[in-house]
Amino acid sequence: MPDSTGARNMPRVKSEFQPAWWLRGAHAQTLWPTLFRRGPRIALEWERVSLPDGDFIDLCWHGPHDGPMVLLLHGLEGSIHSHYARGILRELGCRGFRACLMHFRGCSGEPNRLPIAYHSGKTDDPLWLIHHLRERGEVFGAIGVSLGGNVLLKLLGELGETVPLRRAAVMSVPFVLDDAARRLRQGLSRLYERHLIGHLQRSFERKFAHLTCPLSVEVRRLRSFHAFDDQVTAPLHGFAGVDDYYRQASSRQFIPKIRIPTLILHALDDPFMFPHTAPAAEELPECVRLEIAPRGGHMGFVTGRCPWQAEYWGERRLASWIAGEVQRDGG
Repeated sequence: MPDSTGARNMPRVKSEFQPAWWLRGAHAQTLWPTLFRRGPRIALEWERVSLPDGDFIDLCWHGPHDGPMVLLLHGLEGSIHSHYARGILRELGCRGFRACLMHFRGCSGEPNRLPIAYHSGKTDDPLWLIHHLRERGEVFGAIGVSLGGNVLLKLLGELGETVPLRRAAVMSVPFVLDDAARRLRQGLSRLYERHLIGHLQRSFERKFAHLTCPLSVEVRRLRSFHAFDDQVTAPLHGFAGVDDYYRQASSRQFIPKIRIPTLILHALDDPFMFPHTAPAAEELPECVRLEIAPRGGHMGFVTGRCPWQAEYWGERRLASWIAGEVQRDGG
């Protein structure tokens, strides 16, 4: 059984990650896995679970059936096909965990049944799933990446001492959503915004092709996160507007209330946010360890001697933290 105790340590430290010499820049680290990685082939088991409101979510399982369960929350418009998903599941499975990727509503390839979907602060679905899975055994921990990391940190802070997990880890979290929306309007980061907004527009159109839409909106005219969240995300999910949504859903304000050993892995050159967006040391409780790398991009953290031997250090670090392993090298 993995160690569930968190050794006391400095809350904000420099990460041991060293980027591959052939992927030194932020955009190179961010784009390489998306464009060139072949995800590992692993055995997967699919499961659909019905939610109390009549909707559903789809799960992908990997690892030994008798292992402690670990939940994985993916990023915006992510799925089991995201470049990091099977890599993280494999790392967890190799350590004896029963790993479960939870697809947010509408992200598994089939539109969900209700007008609502998911967003950066929607913690009720993963919380319900954790309690649902506890009927089968222990849910030992959880991992979140990008949007999923924001959801997880918010959930941990909301629950505080009552959280039904023993360890958690996140990577490339957009701690302050307004910062992320503004950063993605600058420079080459606009390419990521355009790509993700296109995904959101297509998902919206597929969903409401056979479902009555409660909004009067021309979704193709929404070309920024600020506009999309103001006219779609916020009204669909009961927020007063984009500012209200960003204020309530940003995870940074919840971090001081976390009470289980939690790793935050972050790169200062992440092109989805500003260097100052990450929490300061005084915001971190003793159980939270923030490891900051000067380089690493957004969900990159790629090392390795050459392109055909790329290694995904971040995934290994997340899984090793969940397992309570001592970090020994920088990859």
